[in-house]
Amino acid sequence: MNGIRVVEVAAWTYVPVAGAILTEWGADVVKIEHPETGDPQRGLVSSGLIPAGGVNHMFELPNRGKRSVALDLKSQEGRDLLMKIVATADVFLTNFRPAARKKLRIDVDDVRQHNDKIIYVRGSAAGQLGEESERGGYDMTSFWARSGASDNVSPDELGYAVTMPGPAYGDTLGGLTLAGAISTALFHRERTGEALEVDGSLLALGAWAMGATIAGSHAFGLERYPKTVPATATNPLVNSYRTSDDRSIALVMLESDRFFPELMHVLGSPELIEDPRFASHSLRGQNHLDLVQVLSDGFAKKTLEEWRSALKDIDGSWAAVQTPREVLTDPQVEANNYVADLTDAGGTDFKLVSAPVQFNGAPGETRRAPGHGEHTDEVLEQIGLTMDEIVELKVCGAIL
Repeated sequence: MNGIRVVEVAAWTYVPVAGAILTEWGADVVKIEHPETGDPQRGLVSSGLIPAGGVNHMFELPNRGKRSVALDLKSQEGRDLLMKIVATADVFLTNFRPAARKKLRIDVDDVRQHNDKIIYVRGSAAGQLGEESERGGYDMTSFWARSGASDNVSPDELGYAVTMPGPAYGDTLGGLTLAGAISTALFHRERTGEALEVDGSLLALGAWAMGATIAGSHAFGLERYPKTVPATATNPLVNSYRTSDDRSIALVMLESDRFFPELMHVLGSPELIEDPRFASHSLRGQNHLDLVQVLSDGFAKKTLEEWRSALKDIDGSWAAVQTPREVLTDPQVEANNYVADLTDAGGTDFKLVSAPVQFNGAPGETRRAPGHGEHTDEVLEQIGLTMDEIVELKVCGAIL
């Protein structure tokens, strides 16, 4: 995407992640921030969510590689500068709600008065239409809770239904989706000359991620799918088991007739291959509680590291249930350069997962996030302002 410029008027994570991914693919992403406050996510350092003196990883993740320009869009001078930048751009990316876009005069018609070939991209909590189009939302509310995902994965014994893997899970997937949609819109413009409007939402993404479950619930007339627990798995070869050191191993061996014999050999119980209870997939299903117990007892005899060695050459699919920090040193993560080593604007080293696709066998270029307003002068000079003009704008508060 070298030569593609994106103007981003967005905050927090979901929509900015799209811009971050585009930077790794070569685009020039100009992030517009308020001169005084900047993106609110910069303030997480004072909230306890960022380690004292450490890297603001929650800002770095969705803002890698961008250039920050600090403009006061409520001022006429700031808005005029924005539109001068817009005139040089290919994509306008925002998560501002309809009323805010109208108030700031940055809605699609406003922007296209200055660039009729710009692709206009909106990300929202629950879509641009309907009674709730003005309501905001976050990963936990719009992606997890509202989509049915949380209800589907939260154990009943918790007594409540908001369980999620960690911060920004849906946000990062949503940003990747928007980046793909922007790529499609750019391709469409290249072929036809038409600049599209692109819309995405966390609710749409959550429903899509739950698509098989939602369709199945309707097809079977179920309010929710029955929740499986390891002790009662109907297919014991698609399950997770505890090791002797209280770690877990996940198995997905759907073709149990194919994989059951080798698994029994690795577990040291070859005699069970001919056990009448387990002689076929159907019989293993009928006697699934017995087989779950057999597998539980078997895996409980060794540590996770011992099982890594014992299972490494089998054909069936399995994986250790890793902690997030272990992923950093996963041999396949390291071999494929899935994590980048970076240094933030303050000189502190940190790690960041790169965009999850590669071109010609190499990862994209992952770079640090910008300081607040770090590139204001640079970008304004590129669109033709003199340094004297920039200084005047700083004095009147229109820019940082």
